[in-house]
Amino acid sequence: MGNFLESEKIRQAEFKKTSTSLSEAARLDGEFRGAARPFCLPQELSLETLYPPIRKDAISFYKKHGIIWHQGINGNPSNHLCDSMTCCANFLFPFSEQADALKALLKPFFPDIERMLPVEDNRYVSFEWIGDQNYLGERMGKNGERSRGANFTSTDAVVAYQREDGSKRIVLIEWKYTEGYSSASLQIAKSGTDRSLIYLPLFEKEDCVINKNVLPSYSDIFFEPFYQFFRQQSLAHEMEKAGELNANNVCLLHIAPENNYDFRKVTSPGLRQTGSSATEVWKKLLREPDRFISLGTKQLFADFDFESMREWKTYIHERYPGIFA
Repeated sequence: MGNFLESEKIRQAEFKKTSTSLSEAARLDGEFRGAARPFCLPQELSLETLYPPIRKDAISFYKKHGIIWHQGINGNPSNHLCDSMTCCANFLFPFSEQADALKALLKPFFPDIERMLPVEDNRYVSFEWIGDQNYLGERMGKNGERSRGANFTSTDAVVAYQREDGSKRIVLIEWKYTEGYSSASLQIAKSGTDRSLIYLPLFEKEDCVINKNVLPSYSDIFFEPFYQFFRQQSLAHEMEKAGELNANNVCLLHIAPENNYDFRKVTSPGLRQTGSSATEVWKKLLREPDRFISLGTKQLFADFDFESMREWKTYIHERYPGIFA
């Protein structure tokens, strides 16, 4: 268990006791992995882990697009208040129909924004994006279809905007909350599958996203979060090549709490001399470093103020005070 996760469990348990956004029944301990936990809601009330105004809309949207909630319960999110997927939805889903607010949020970090563009269902933010095609050559499901949120490479969210020069940019968003990773290699799956063989064609491409002169060994990337970075960065690159959504530039934006030091650790032994944090190492490994942007959650949201989002801002600061500490 990471230190940041343990501190967030305490904060979320306190939130559960005091927040007016929860029903009285939701204040009871919730069962998670066979035990009652003060930082979880009763399973039948897991919907209440979402910001109240988005509950109905988010559930409907995720269901429509077959998006699978991580550790979800009967089509609702996980009952764990430290769940990262729920955290992402609480922060970003309210912007999906607020183009001006989304522009105001991103403009300080993407100064070339002219206007935000809808991505899906006329919304300005969509979730669990896997791309229009199976760009990475991943194994299809039994029904010949791909799923969003499980079993295929996806990013937590996606936005798009028109740049001042008239071109279009897609920003794939990877969201982190309490994550921390071990130094265990993921190259060989529990099933015995060698994952390196699945993604070797991507690595061997002349336009591979990685600068192979910097990477000590191909096997060094099969440690989280580098394994995830490689797949998501490759997804962005292949989307750009295909002109998905008519975009001619696709980048990966990584958002994580600045004070989650557990996530920042360089887990791959072969990469520890490359940089002092996971995101710093990844940027150094890229052939096109400008296609990867790393921001702290507090850095992105702390100074944001928009009239129509003030109720949401109050909830977010109440719900996730550890992020803004």
